[in-house]
Amino acid sequence: MSVKKKRTIKWVCGILAVLLVILLAGAWSMFGTFVTAANTIEKLEDGLYAMEYIGDYGFDDFLARGGASSDSAVADYLVSFLSRGFYKSESNVQTGSFGCSTICTRDENGIVLFGRNYDWAQCRAIIVHTVPENGYESISTCCLDFLGFEEDYAPDGSMMERMQTLAAIYVPMDGMNEKGLMVADLMAGDDEQTHQQTQKADLTTTTAIRLLLDQAATVEEAIALLEQYDMHSSMDSAHHLSIADGSGKSVVVEYVDGQMLVTQTPVVTNHYLADCEKQGVGSEQSHLRFDALAAHTGPADDLGVRDLLESVAQKNYPQTEGKYEKTMWSIVYCPEGRCADFYFCENFEHSYGLLLQEKGSFLKR
Repeated sequence: MSVKKKRTIKWVCGILAVLLVILLAGAWSMFGTFVTAANTIEKLEDGLYAMEYIGDYGFDDFLARGGASSDSAVADYLVSFLSRGFYKSESNVQTGSFGCSTICTRDENGIVLFGRNYDWAQCRAIIVHTVPENGYESISTCCLDFLGFEEDYAPDGSMMERMQTLAAIYVPMDGMNEKGLMVADLMAGDDEQTHQQTQKADLTTTTAIRLLLDQAATVEEAIALLEQYDMHSSMDSAHHLSIADGSGKSVVVEYVDGQMLVTQTPVVTNHYLADCEKQGVGSEQSHLRFDALAAHTGPADDLGVRDLLESVAQKNYPQTEGKYEKTMWSIVYCPEGRCADFYFCENFEHSYGLLLQEKGSFLKR
């Protein structure tokens, strides 16, 4: 081969190498944050996973576009965002109903604690740590069954499955941010769905929780934010939001006949609490759990709150025939310490410690 041809081949290979580097750099700039987050997903035990996402997960853009008025619309946005517009897909968000309980109290030193039980059928869950570019760091939990993926989907499986798992950021069931704002989603006492139509931007129940975790520092700020949006029920169900902050203020936000109602209360279960025609509407078990938690009057430390949650876990109540609910997770948030203790599947003897402002090591086994 002539020297000239060798030089030509070398030059062409050099050009191709440069183009490949540019192509890979461009791909990484588009998808690198997703890949990094997807690779943090790990299995903690059967049915329980953890994930950390540092960077932009598209929520500001989601709000700027007007939000979404249904879970399927949220899913469509996520598919477009995660594929950078290269892929469109039919969404298949799961629906269902779940019970729950929350309590806001203080320990003997006056430190605020917020406890939450999430009651549902056997499901997989993920603990999510988010550090957005424009918002507050937070920890939250998600029921992976609500993402609507196939039965053989593995949250920590292939890269495609891991990328799908990133959708959990938009479907939190509860959480706490670095400012000490805590919020939990609970089913309300009937089947009335909320679909406000006032020409404001739209939120679903779960994206409302993401909004509050990202942008609200206090209960007052949370209420003000919710008033700026039209609320739409996630999972085709009635919901109310238990919201508390580091000052100890605790409220429930409910929607009745399209109106947002706010009631101060340290305890929330699954019946309406607002002073309206629906006050008290809900199941007998909801009232039993509420009364048991409301009977607590003294201080309680983190283990005391854990014991209160265990006392109203589903294992203490008879199950209806053909339906079995379990307390899939319990969590005790401490806003002053920016930390939480997470208990999975009614195992109150073992906790996972969660700590904010500990990027890369937010989870303590």
